[in-house]
Amino acid sequence: MDGNFCKMLFIKKKQERIMNINEILKEKNMTKYRLSVLSGVPHATLNNICSGKARIEKCSAETLYRLARVLHVTVEDLIIDAMEDKNDLENMVSFELFKSNVCHRVKDSGDIPFIIEILKSNEIRNYYRKKKYVQAFYLLAMVDYLSRENELPLCSEYNDIRKQKLAEPVYPQSVLAMAKIVGDDSIVEESFKDSIPEFRSFNIVESEVRNVI
Repeated sequence: MDGNFCKMLFIKKKQERIMNINEILKEKNMTKYRLSVLSGVPHATLNNICSGKARIEKCSAETLYRLARVLHVTVEDLIIDAMEDKNDLENMVSFELFKSNVCHRVKDSGDIPFIIEILKSNEIRNYYRKKKYVQAFYLLAMVDYLSRENELPLCSEYNDIRKQKLAEPVYPQSVLAMAKIVGDDSIVEESFKDSIPEFRSFNIVESEVRNVI
């Protein structure tokens, strides 16, 4: 994935993600009354959400679905602003783009050429030296996973990094959003259990690296 394209996509996603419901209504030139009529959500409920009296992430899944359907956005778009502060959101989106970029590199080049490229370029060590630990751990986890898949020995050069891990688990944005929507923390717990072992060892939750578009 081209670096400039990644940067543009990051800016676009950041702008989309931090829009609250009032901004979405303004962008779509829609009144709260019309949204209420089209969605079936009571006008009083919408007033409370828009004024901040009611927290949108605490709304029922049905209410969120109805609003999202009429506004032509995802449920995640409606609640993500309430889930994270702006710095956390920026870091989350940036890492999601990084993961997507890595997965596309694997898909485009193939497993073994990808491993060779990463090891030759010393990307893992470079990220680690810059204290970009989540990127370093993700790349090393990918190399280790692909090595296991192709029955290749692990590169011992990174044994020191393999002894480290993130202080707290890093979950995919979609998992956190789904847990919020349905109000079920077990979704987060199950995602950790189901994640690929090589990623889980670094406290990174990743269950799918092949199915990228």
